[in-house]
Amino acid sequence: MTTHSGSVTKAEHFRKLHDPGPQPLVLVNVWDAASARVVQEAGASAIATSSSAVSWSLGYRDGDHVPWGLAMAALGRIAHATRLPVTADIETGYGRTDDELRATIHAVLDAGAVGINIEDSAEDPLTDVGEQSRRIAVIRATADERGVPLFVNARTDTYLSGRFPDKAYEETLRRAESYLTAGADGIFVPGVVDLHVLHQISSRIAAPLNALAGVGSPSPAELHDAGVRRVSIGGNTAKAAYAKVAKVASEILADGNWAGLAGTRSHAEMDGLFQQGPKYSL
Repeated sequence: MTTHSGSVTKAEHFRKLHDPGPQPLVLVNVWDAASARVVQEAGASAIATSSSAVSWSLGYRDGDHVPWGLAMAALGRIAHATRLPVTADIETGYGRTDDELRATIHAVLDAGAVGINIEDSAEDPLTDVGEQSRRIAVIRATADERGVPLFVNARTDTYLSGRFPDKAYEETLRRAESYLTAGADGIFVPGVVDLHVLHQISSRIAAPLNALAGVGSPSPAELHDAGVRRVSIGGNTAKAAYAKVAKVASEILADGNWAGLAGTRSHAEMDGLFQQGPKYSL
């Protein structure tokens, strides 16, 4: 397997986007080529996929239910639709064996992505910290063999899962330390937007902290001041889009009200998203 020099350049650029600066890296997560192009057009610095949104768009529930081939094909279309660096949400890796995990990383790199999210929620309460660290080491070694400085964002569901009600903070730090030692580059802690807690976490880990935000969350500036360097909105982009579809459909089917279609993009504008883009085929 070979790696194009462009992937290395994008990977290095994506890493630099996590450096301390006046504002965090804000990622508006996407699920297909069109959403990637729209987010790029809006001024994004990078593109991040949402595993839940990709799964829903393909007819599957979130949580490692979408078939590997469909997930990787979707990622390929997204990566080839944008000039920006792409980071892929690969859930728990789309496979439990080391060979399956390596296959996923090779597919991610072949698609043109330069970052991943890998989560530790495959088991109850969570994947054993030693086992998850070992898997992260496999990912790191696989990417290094390809010569790509893949940004490994290690997600831990210590807060989101609600499985550590009295020791989520301590467990988060324990896992973060182990994951970083294994080769992770960043730590993603969804489920917590308390600025005090985020500040505590960010001050105790030697890596960029990623927070998950949405309606009611602190602003990117406030999160930045708490030490967060990366902000994601996950499946919320798709939820907003599908809510719009539901509203339009309900109004039209109920009383033939076309008002919900006001302000939509023209056919030419949508086609225009792809006039200059590279082609991608399975």
